[in-house]
Amino acid sequence: MIFSTTIPRKDAVLSFLWQHILLLASLYLMTLGVVLCIKSALGSSVISSLPLSFSLAGAKGIMPSLTVGGYTIVMNFVLVLLQILVLRRLFNPMRLFQLVIGFVFGWLIDVNMMATAWLECASDLSKIVTQFAGCAVMGIGIAFEVRCGSVTMPGEGFPVALSRVTGIPFPKVKMIVDTSLVALAVVSSYLFFGRWAWNIVGPGTLFAMLFVGYEIKLVNPHLGWFDRLLMYRPGFRRYIVGLARFIYPSSRGSQS
Repeated sequence: MIFSTTIPRKDAVLSFLWQHILLLASLYLMTLGVVLCIKSALGSSVISSLPLSFSLAGAKGIMPSLTVGGYTIVMNFVLVLLQILVLRRLFNPMRLFQLVIGFVFGWLIDVNMMATAWLECASDLSKIVTQFAGCAVMGIGIAFEVRCGSVTMPGEGFPVALSRVTGIPFPKVKMIVDTSLVALAVVSSYLFFGRWAWNIVGPGTLFAMLFVGYEIKLVNPHLGWFDRLLMYRPGFRRYIVGLARFIYPSSRGSQS
């Protein structure tokens, strides 16, 4: 974020901090959704399919023993490196902040994996409910993350770079990249386990690809309250009361 000369430095700093606090909350929701999809055993989300495959292979001693979050961090670093290779001189050093976002995202996956260690989906119904809940939570988190308007995730940054260089529209490039990640996860499952691992790439993966995008389109028109929350800059002493009044404005408050 670039501080405007018309905004006091203190307000600009508070704005930056508040924006990234909300971004952290958005990433938490996204990773909780990712973990619930993994827990369903019906197929992970696109962004976690390849890290999950490598993590399960690590548990068998085939690959280095890293958590899903650990391999997610590695994958995000690779995606940033690919952006550098694709954009070359056009690469903006500010894009390196994606490394921080990618690290936090992977770390939060591990946090949520530990927080949901008790969750076991034994029946088909519990698997379906967990998968649906994961996709729903992940979609809301993504919608919030986009609204924050901060540095993009590496998973979006790489398609943006490819789109800029090739001239292909971003949605098409994004679909190609996501499909490639899923295909790599399928190939890796054959290499590591000698079979298609449905708990890594399964019907839940396809459902996540279709449902999450549809959900974001549905909830986006109703996120005006989040935009107000994002722009809110309360003083510390009136934070609680002021924030509540801002999110839920009343006619009495608007007249005062």
